[in-house]
Amino acid sequence: MTNRTAVNRRQFLHAAGAALALPWLESFTCLAEPARPKRMVTVMTNMGVMPRYFFPTKTGRDYEGTPYLDLLKNHRERFTILSGVSHPGVDGNHSSERSFLSCAPHPGASNFKNSISLDQFAAERLGNQTRFGSLILSVGKDHMGTPSITRDGVQLPSERQPSALYRRLFVQGSPQDVDRNIDALRKGGSILDFVRDEARGLEKNLPARDKERLDQYFTSVRDLEQRLQHAEAWERKPKPLVQTPIPKDIPDEAEVEAQANLMFDTMRLALETDSTRIVTIYLGPLLVTPKIPGVKNQTHALTHHGNDEAKIVELKKIEEAQFRSLSRLLDGLNGVKEAGGTLLDNTMLLYGSNLSNANAHDTTNLPLIFAGGGFKHGQHLAFDKKINKPLANLFVTMLQRMGIETDKFASSTGTMTGVEL
Repeated sequence: MTNRTAVNRRQFLHAAGAALALPWLESFTCLAEPARPKRMVTVMTNMGVMPRYFFPTKTGRDYEGTPYLDLLKNHRERFTILSGVSHPGVDGNHSSERSFLSCAPHPGASNFKNSISLDQFAAERLGNQTRFGSLILSVGKDHMGTPSITRDGVQLPSERQPSALYRRLFVQGSPQDVDRNIDALRKGGSILDFVRDEARGLEKNLPARDKERLDQYFTSVRDLEQRLQHAEAWERKPKPLVQTPIPKDIPDEAEVEAQANLMFDTMRLALETDSTRIVTIYLGPLLVTPKIPGVKNQTHALTHHGNDEAKIVELKKIEEAQFRSLSRLLDGLNGVKEAGGTLLDNTMLLYGSNLSNANAHDTTNLPLIFAGGGFKHGQHLAFDKKINKPLANLFVTMLQRMGIETDKFASSTGTMTGVEL
């Protein structure tokens, strides 16, 4: 291409005959291409983080490093540390992980009913723009399941195998496989039609409260029908081609750092190829004894260290491994160049836990890192440690950044002040 010839990237891909996962090239004119999509990734660990090694003592942009933050020092200007932030009303010890993305109060109560999570709220509004409305992934043994919750309060399952995720993303089935998948989707739609017709027959004789429940049911059916139609529309479209070979799963659950790195790498490919724009990753190392030098005990037992320095030393090694993986993930996202900067510039990443000091099952002052997304970072944004700022305020900011018009999510009281674009 010479003399600044404009090339329409969509025409290029069409001519290539496949949806190739090409990098962004300066030769592709900005005028012929829409703005890069905004993306959202949430990573939750269910083990807390020892505050003494995480939170800086100083606030603002001149904060001093800590043992954990020093592992992220190459990205200091790309993330914000948040303190004095939590979910009001969310208690329940380990049960609080159910509410990390939904903010639903009292998750340990016998009559607890969860509400829609941040990722699924966004997927409802934006999920039809990509092959997968959202991806829900997990590493390690599940404790209480994922924090991804439907509008009806149903906990969604996760994908635990990077190889299976890769196949869903990039392995194209034969024409016969595609036909079978479409037939299965259509049968699912037929079943929904039958069930809905049966339910309609009950509607006339029901009391008001039951009619309200039935209306909620019909809403769920309509949502599911839309998802089935979306899946069928994508089924015949070619999947992206990538040069990265299929990952080899790591079956040993004690290899927590290697497992996390492999899942992060595969997830990055999903974002890079615009297969999805919303990802939730659940890290559940509590019920394993990680294969990390110097670690001899199960993570859960170490989180209840009772201020035993020997246990604290072991737990610190496990938590350091998590921050090494986070640093590696930021390296990968920042290393992918695209219009307007890097993949990290166009991807908001929230990393945190439902617990702060797991030794005390504390659900206030959560350890949180907010990275990327085009925000001005490089700061420690601190709020009142006794009267915490709602984490849902950050959720509203993230949703607005995704282009979703909303000023309220769950327990929010506004947007997250101090987080600037």
